[in-house]
Amino acid sequence: MPWTRIVSAIIAIAFALGIIITGGWYFTFGVCLLVFLAQLEYFRLVRAKGIAPAAKTTLVVSQLLLITATVAPTLTDAVFPLAGALICFYLLFQPKLATIADISSSILGLFYGGYLPSYWVRLRVGFAQAVTPIDIAGIDIGGNNLPLMGYWPHSWTHLKLFPPALTVTFLAFGCIWAADIGAYVMGKWFGRTRLSEISPKKTVEGAIFGIMGSILVAEWGAWYLEWPYWEFTGLLLGLLIGIVSLLGDLTESMMKRDAGVKDSGELIPGHGGILDRTDSYVFTAPLVYYFVTLLLPLLSNFKH
Repeated sequence: MPWTRIVSAIIAIAFALGIIITGGWYFTFGVCLLVFLAQLEYFRLVRAKGIAPAAKTTLVVSQLLLITATVAPTLTDAVFPLAGALICFYLLFQPKLATIADISSSILGLFYGGYLPSYWVRLRVGFAQAVTPIDIAGIDIGGNNLPLMGYWPHSWTHLKLFPPALTVTFLAFGCIWAADIGAYVMGKWFGRTRLSEISPKKTVEGAIFGIMGSILVAEWGAWYLEWPYWEFTGLLLGLLIGIVSLLGDLTESMMKRDAGVKDSGELIPGHGGILDRTDSYVFTAPLVYYFVTLLLPLLSNFKH
C-alpha cells in the first residue's frame, strides 16, 4: 500500500475520532465541512451529465439543515421540505428554464448530501442533549465539559463512563469500519464471485465477510452496553449496518459509473474523494438513529 494512502488514512481516522469524541459543535462543524466537500463532488458528477442543478442554494440550505439538527433536532424534518421548496423557488427564476433533471438532481443533493447526514448530528449531538445525565461515582457522564457543548472523557478505560450518544456513535462507526475492512481484505483473499456490474471489484464473498464483521462488532457492543435482548439487537444492528453500508457504497458507484468517472474527486491522496470514503455512512445514519431512539426503548419497556 502506498505511503500516501496510509498517511491519508491516518489523518482521516484522527479527524473522525476527534469530532466523534468531542461531539457538540465540534462534531457539527466537522460534518458540515464533510457535507460541503462531498456535495461539491456530487454536483461535479451531476454537471458531467450536462445537468444544471441549483448547487449554491443546495449547499447553503444543507448547512442550515445540519445547524438545525444541532440547535433543535426535532425541527430538522420540518426544515427539510422547506429547504427543498427554496431550491425549487430558486430554479423557477433562472433565465434558462429548469428541467426535471435539474430539479431532481438538486433535491437528491439535498436529501443524499444534507438530510441523511443530519442523522449523524442528531445521533451524536441531539441524542446527547435528550439523554438525562447519569452520575456514576461522582462523574456526570451525560453532560458536557468543553465549550460549544463539547465533551472530553474523564476516563479512557471504561466505555460505560462515556455518554450514551458517544458510545452508540462509536459502535455504529465500528460496525461500518469492520464491514469495509472485512469486505476489502477477505474479498482480496477469497473473492471469486462478482457481486454487481456496478462495481466490478466487489465480490459476494467479500460482502458476506463484511456483513459478518459488522455483526461481530455489533454483538460485542450490544453485550458490553447491556442492551435489552443483546443477542438479537446486536445481530439485527450488525446485519442492517453491514447491508446498508454496502448499498451506500454501490449507490455512489452507480453515480460515478453514470458520470463516467473512476473517483468522485482527488481530495484524499490514494483514496479518491470525500464521497468515495463516506458513501458507506450516508444511508446508515437514519437507520442507527431510529434503532437507538425507537427500537431499543421499545424493547427495554417490553422487557420490564
